[in-house]
Amino acid sequence: MPAPRPGRPVRGSTTGRPIMAAMDLLGRRWALRLIWELRDGPAGARALLARCEGLSSSVLYQRLGELTESGLAVAGDSGYELTALGKDLGRALGPLDEWANRWAAK
Repeated sequence: MPAPRPGRPVRGSTTGRPIMAAMDLLGRRWALRLIWELRDGPAGARALLARCEGLSSSVLYQRLGELTESGLAVAGDSGYELTALGKDLGRALGPLDEWANRWAAK
């Protein structure tokens, strides 16, 4: 399945709205966890597999491919790392994390 892109139909929506494409991408198994693991800098595939117990190498490479295709990550000499757009996403998730913590406290 190709990486979700704004302007194209995605799982759960035929509109192609950017938010729906983002939710499709981020809702895929391990996608958010990989973004989380890359937040502090580059990491290679072995390191990511070690940090993500239960993640298979096939799913790892599929998700990394989708994140790369979507412009959120890039492969470099030191492993995979977030792009400026990927780092922006991390900052954008901060308010959602705060909301989730308030939700959990109820």
